[in-house]
Amino acid sequence: MRSRLLSVAAAVGLLLTLTACAGQPASEESAPGARGCEYTEAPGGVRDVDVPPSEPARSGDVTATLQTSAGDITLTLDADRTPCTVGSFVSLAEQGYFDGTTCHRLTVEGIFVLQCGDPSATGMGGPGYRYADELDGTETYPAGTLAMANAGPDTNGSQFFLVYEGTQLPPAYTVFGMMDAAGIDLVRAVAAAGVGPDGVAPASPVDITAVTLG
Repeated sequence: MRSRLLSVAAAVGLLLTLTACAGQPASEESAPGARGCEYTEAPGGVRDVDVPPSEPARSGDVTATLQTSAGDITLTLDADRTPCTVGSFVSLAEQGYFDGTTCHRLTVEGIFVLQCGDPSATGMGGPGYRYADELDGTETYPAGTLAMANAGPDTNGSQFFLVYEGTQLPPAYTVFGMMDAAGIDLVRAVAAAGVGPDGVAPASPVDITAVTLG
């Protein structure tokens, strides 16, 4: 099984390899939210959770707060642009899936992200289901971006990443929200402490205690 974004190395070349087969941007009629959301069984489930509803229950901007050991990170999720991704994130948050998890990877060269959302903290774990990308081909990753990690096209699960400095990546990762300015500063402070002895996890640990929804 291929590991998700950044779980093998931080090389941009590797990331391009993992996403080179991404499909063409979806039309409005073929976008996942337009035809309902399909969540299919996948390996790697590390916590028992219910599959999200196929019909998105949220619209517009959805506020979520990552309560972490480093401080709170406020997120604004775009449920209109990425209804299935937001539906999954909200469902997992409501079920406590992210509670007591550790952000398992920090990159400080080439790409600048903190990756979270895997209760196993190995980079291989997920919710036991996967779902399609929600891309239009214009995705960019400036500081503050909240996006889904993946192991290739249409392999989204629970892992996500927080961009703390502008990062060059192909438009192959679903962007489903943004951090506020205070959240960017918080993640930058974590990054300033560098990577720990294992060369993967942040030297200053970031543990998610809960995710609350507005």
